[in-house]
Amino acid sequence: MWPILLQTLPFFAIIGLGYGAGRAAFFPPEATAALTKFVFYFALSAMLLRFSANLSFGELLDPQFLLAYLCGTAAVYALVTLVALARRRGAAEAAVEAQCGAIGNVGFLGLPLLAMLMGDEAVRWNMMVLAVDLIVFGSLIVIVITGSRDGRLSPAILGTVGTGLLKNPMIVSIVFGLCWSASGVPLPDPLNSLLVTLGAAATPGALFAIGASLATKSAERVAVAGWLSLAKLLLHPAAVAVMALYVFDVDSYGAAVMIAAAALPVAGNVYILAAHYGVAPQRVSAAILISTAASVLTVSFAIARVAALY
Repeated sequence: MWPILLQTLPFFAIIGLGYGAGRAAFFPPEATAALTKFVFYFALSAMLLRFSANLSFGELLDPQFLLAYLCGTAAVYALVTLVALARRRGAAEAAVEAQCGAIGNVGFLGLPLLAMLMGDEAVRWNMMVLAVDLIVFGSLIVIVITGSRDGRLSPAILGTVGTGLLKNPMIVSIVFGLCWSASGVPLPDPLNSLLVTLGAAATPGALFAIGASLATKSAERVAVAGWLSLAKLLLHPAAVAVMALYVFDVDSYGAAVMIAAAALPVAGNVYILAAHYGVAPQRVSAAILISTAASVLTVSFAIARVAALY
């Protein structure tokens, strides 16, 4: 594990630099928001577009991989939901806690980190993880929160979900890239160079933005946040490992990437949703802070453990 930890430390050091800049007010919230928007709409999107433009739809649609990840994630999602309901939390709070326990920071942290540590081929598998997270569970939380408030599931909710997916630049980049790939036309050299240069900014930009955003978060409701962090960092990778290695016939390298991706800390977009709907944002904030700090060790451990698979 030690060699992997040494490899991951520079990535988390950038997060630390961002955190320090945010805490010192050298990088104010407005700057963090602007950097996050740049990474989200330009740098990460360029990375995804370039990789998906060199893939076929068949390469991105691996049923065994998708089922293994979906089932493992759903198992943890259901467990965290049941624990929340047992604590007499409402459906909306249970959905937010389940999102914390099962959805990791694949976009901003997983894509650049695992590509650097496990090879560029990891991006392909991470895109499938990202698609399941955004399309299935990203839609589910909106449906549950809105439905619990309205008391019914209306067509308007589905319209909101669909619009959100269509506006997500990561989904748009993947779809556009696959369409380009299907055309059979190779990316022109100038365009490819542009995407390479822009995509290279994704790693430092995303990591610094994560750190700067953590500077505004607090560790309130530590007991619950600790449980959610435990579910995300330990139970989630364990559940998908069982599914990928023992239940479904998943490519060994793909299984390794899936398990490493599941060991990532709570996704930042969970806080955005929690704040938007006014459902336990402080709890989510604490879970993101704790899980990100602990992931320095847990992600290194997970990558070290799966190294034998590829």
